[in-house]
Amino acid sequence: MDIRRLGFAGIEITSSSGASLVIDLLEDLGSMTQFVGPPLEPLPPPRASGSVGLALVTHLHRDHTDPAALAAALSPDGRVLRPATAAGEGVETAGLAGAEHGLVKHGLRQQVVAEWETVEDGPFRVTAVPASDGFGDPQVSWVVEADGVRILHAGDTMMHGAWWLVASRLGPIDVAFLPVNGAVADLPHRQPASPLPVVMDPRQAVTAALLLRTRTMVPIHYGTIHAPPVYGQVDNPAGAAVAVGEELGVQVQVVAPGDEVALPTPAAA
Repeated sequence: MDIRRLGFAGIEITSSSGASLVIDLLEDLGSMTQFVGPPLEPLPPPRASGSVGLALVTHLHRDHTDPAALAAALSPDGRVLRPATAAGEGVETAGLAGAEHGLVKHGLRQQVVAEWETVEDGPFRVTAVPASDGFGDPQVSWVVEADGVRILHAGDTMMHGAWWLVASRLGPIDVAFLPVNGAVADLPHRQPASPLPVVMDPRQAVTAALLLRTRTMVPIHYGTIHAPPVYGQVDNPAGAAVAVGEELGVQVQVVAPGDEVALPTPAAA
């Protein structure tokens, strides 16, 4: 398996058979730029653009679901695996409406996957696991298994108590892609604004990796967006994660957008 970190929270996985999968692919912030400005880091496309068989999205915020990028990346018979549609209307679902509309506009095949449900597609075994969205919107994390490697991708979840269950039910995680920017947000559809982070900070993320019995943690969800007071991340998120990893005994590998992840040697069965 080859894994490449894309922009913000995005990753691309290519199995030894050549099949490809993307998670939280992002190439354009779209309407979000009116609130947070242009991206501060590159948002590279997947190498397998046009032939990706599966696209997973942790949730339908616009910085995690980019319909145009998904349409360009997916093969003609490719599909999007996603969490359930949010209940409510108006401001209750305002943060999701653009991505929901875009998925339909681009004619993308969608499959809703419930927590703990597993989907098998070619070499990939994909399981949706619990996550906690900072704005109360539907979100899952994804565990992907292929070629003897088990990875977890946690979108922009907050800290929660299901980490032990994930490791217990699915096994220890070889590589965990965990959000680290600890962002505090002040957005028009979620008022009054909370002074608390809406996503894990570096210490929480490395702690989650520890609970998952992770062999390597890769920080994601940082660097691309920083526009306080609308959306402000903690100082040096990746560097702070490395420091906490040294303290807690968790290997933290910082990977720049577009670069490949150095995978640990597969653990013995």
